[in-house]
Amino acid sequence: MSYSHTLNLKSGQVDLTHGGGGRAMAQLIAELFVKHFDNDLLRRQNDQALFDVPAGRLAISTDGHVISPLFFPGGDIGSLAVHGTVNDVAMSGAKPLYLSAGFILEEGLPLADLERIVISMAAAAKAAGTPIVTGDTKVVERGKGDGVFITTTGVGIVPDGVNISSDRAEAGCAILLSGSIGDHGVAIMASRENLQFETSIISDSAALHGLVADMVAAAPAAIRCLRDPTRGGLATALNELAGQSGVGMVIDEAAIPVKAEVKAACEILGLDPLYVANEGKLVCICDAAAAETLLAAMRNHPLGRDAAIIGQVIADPHHFVQMTTAFGGRRIVDWPVGEQLPRIC
Repeated sequence: MSYSHTLNLKSGQVDLTHGGGGRAMAQLIAELFVKHFDNDLLRRQNDQALFDVPAGRLAISTDGHVISPLFFPGGDIGSLAVHGTVNDVAMSGAKPLYLSAGFILEEGLPLADLERIVISMAAAAKAAGTPIVTGDTKVVERGKGDGVFITTTGVGIVPDGVNISSDRAEAGCAILLSGSIGDHGVAIMASRENLQFETSIISDSAALHGLVADMVAAAPAAIRCLRDPTRGGLATALNELAGQSGVGMVIDEAAIPVKAEVKAACEILGLDPLYVANEGKLVCICDAAAAETLLAAMRNHPLGRDAAIIGQVIADPHHFVQMTTAFGGRRIVDWPVGEQLPRIC
């Protein structure tokens, strides 16, 4: 299809006709989304993508992405939408295969910003090896959105012999963390509030499926649970796993990696790093006998070089998460109350 005028990606804006199902919408899809997400399946522009599924169990996950600001140090809503869903699929031990993407655009969004987001999203999908093969676009009236919301769905395949689930933690298991916590949430807050620190704080947003693949290769039967500690941070992830498995946990404050600049920023902002969002870290609960093997595999991967064993699973009918503090005492690491950092992911 040819158009009388090309899409004005320099100074144009999203308007209601871009969601109206007519020529303007077709042009937006063709000149922006298909152009940058281009692959054999998407190019057919069917209402669905048809593909062969390798042997194994199918894993699927859907995630909605809302964030303010749309662009932040270390990423943007586009790359975040890819990383978040790739990681959710990967936490089952699956190899992510394909993504779908749904865009809710607000009238008035600069097309230049939208193109920047789409280009970033395309680059993240290409780097992860997970093409975006189908999608949808809707436009809402000015003032009824927040620029852009993105929903992504991912599918992947779990290989035979891998059984990773949030209800499989048992007393005696080790708790591993792939690296420092709080980077993403603090980067967002600093960017949103125009806070200046002596050292720039960069989001840890990253696709973790390569790290998971190395871990599975090192000890496939020993991994009980995997979780990426996003909203609510490490504290929420551990409380979720403890409740779902019916166990308790004890973690060591001194063993949890937190960058000095993140710790300092949290002190200034009155935040606890345990509750701050991450987008490129994972928690692993595994058989204690395999903990050192998995730790070595994690540290050999660029996204796990700062991995640490941070605690152990215990029997506890109350399913409490406790932390041994730097002073030698213990405190309960409870579920968060309220929302520390709104609109993080």
